[in-house]
Amino acid sequence: MARHRYLITYDISDPRRLRHVCKTMEEYGDRIQYSVFICDLSRTELLHARTDIEAILEPQEDSVVIIDLGEPDHSAIIFIGRRRNLPTTKPKIV
Repeated sequence: MARHRYLITYDISDPRRLRHVCKTMEEYGDRIQYSVFICDLSRTELLHARTDIEAILEPQEDSVVIIDLGEPDHSAIIFIGRRRNLPTTKPKIV
């Protein structure tokens, strides 16, 4: 199954929902900044992640952005300053 790399970032207004979204995101990818995750996911995994996040959000108050970066390629991401570890292209087992 083809995997794509997604940049997922969020702005959650309620601290309780924020913690819940963060824990959910940790199941799907790796944090590269405070509310920014890199996730290598199949279409099915992305659908599950989106469903899990949507169940937590308050749509009138919160925001999540999902950007498809295409096939995983470490050379497509440039770090300035401290480098973060990026996920491998292998499935993440939780």
